[in-house]
Amino acid sequence: MLKVEQLSGGYAKELIVKNVSFQVAEGELFGVLGPNGSGKTTLLKMISGILSFQQGSIRIKGKSIKKYSMKELAKMIAVLSQHSSQAFSYTVKETVSLGRYAHQDGWFRSWSDEDERIVQEAMGQTGIALFQNKSIQDLSGGERQRVFLAQALVQEPEILLLDEPTNHLDLSYQKELLDLLKGWTKEKGLTVISIFHDLNLASLYCDRLLLLEDGAVHTNDVPNEVVKVEKIKEVYRTDVEKHPHPSIPVPQMVLLPKYETDEVSVEIEPRYMNITEEYISLHSPVPLRTMSSGVVGSGLGWHRTFVNRHVDKSYDCDDHRQEMLTFLKDQGFEPSETIGMMTAVYVEDVAYKVLKAEGFSALVIVTAGVGNAVDASRSVEHSFELVPGTINTWIFVNGELTEEAFIQSIMTATEAKVKVMDNLKVLDSVTGTVATGTSTDSILIAATQMGKKLEYAGTITPLGKLVSQGVFECTTEAIKKSRQRKRQQ
Repeated sequence: MLKVEQLSGGYAKELIVKNVSFQVAEGELFGVLGPNGSGKTTLLKMISGILSFQQGSIRIKGKSIKKYSMKELAKMIAVLSQHSSQAFSYTVKETVSLGRYAHQDGWFRSWSDEDERIVQEAMGQTGIALFQNKSIQDLSGGERQRVFLAQALVQEPEILLLDEPTNHLDLSYQKELLDLLKGWTKEKGLTVISIFHDLNLASLYCDRLLLLEDGAVHTNDVPNEVVKVEKIKEVYRTDVEKHPHPSIPVPQMVLLPKYETDEVSVEIEPRYMNITEEYISLHSPVPLRTMSSGVVGSGLGWHRTFVNRHVDKSYDCDDHRQEMLTFLKDQGFEPSETIGMMTAVYVEDVAYKVLKAEGFSALVIVTAGVGNAVDASRSVEHSFELVPGTINTWIFVNGELTEEAFIQSIMTATEAKVKVMDNLKVLDSVTGTVATGTSTDSILIAATQMGKKLEYAGTITPLGKLVSQGVFECTTEAIKKSRQRKRQQ
């Protein structure tokens, strides 16, 4: 659809865009990235024909844009600039209708039912139909942006050029706008070329990205190849960290601020624990980075409060997550800051231990019973039934963990737990073989992210040794307590 080759140009004798080459296919959403002054807007002006270029070529459908008349280009290319303005006090509908000019024989002399349908459809899609009779001068910046987008859409272009289209739009309209554009590329074959300042939005919606640096092409590729930490640091000269999107396979960047937090250095110790008949809780004075399989607060996150709640073995609830949220609220806990687990074990039989190494320490807390013990290697012989977890393991690390260390901590803790099951000859009641755990065990790894950096947590690493020892000793003690209680009942 569009081919740019060795394009150079700018203003007067100053080259802003330097030897830029790329292609955009029909129906593609193509994003242009780069810091301020990198030539993004200048490039878009050249493609639209607004600004002449000094060297190179721009071809649309194999034909140089210099060979198209202005009206032909207007039928083919629509432009939404970053700072659209309206000098006259037209109504919203009148402003949008101006976009049909390229399809008219004269100023609205041939206005048709089809023109009206297209204008009304564009206003509906951009959320401005309800105030189509208002003066554009009375609108907010975000509302005006949507008016000018509708004006561009009614041109029915083959190529849509957008300079920061989400500028002034709130989150809901950003999503609606980009969902609309993405849909048009797929359903109507519309080719969209858009400048983005938001790397995450660009990664979410664009098929390919062009990263500019000082007017030249730095990278032209799919989002996963362009939005890489080393490239963004190099071009934008700022500290960032990359994380995968939770729902779709695209990269997302977060800024790493340099400011110091007000949080004081703390160590998570038993004094932060509270044990009642209903639950064990631990409230940290600072947010902790967490990875857990809790009923509430599962996955990766930041949390300050941790609750292990006792429920009866006959506990049955259609929506256990909602019921747990209600319980937390009733007990005065803030659910958004809390990781919550359930266990059929009496929480008074908890086992916990502080373990120390050079430069860091860990607090391990375990509640454990083996009434629903399972041999994982023969779990297919069991029927599926959700029952309250009986071995809940909490590991609090006073140190800074990498994501690798979080995952390895879970692996190491699991290996230690399995060793306990073997030592104590805990049997799977269905298979008669030694169990590896219970059917709904839960685990929590939480770190202060302060102090010594701990990159690994494999079994023979410094952190792994603490996790292994703590989980092994606490799980052993907790199971023995649970068995002793059972014998006394």
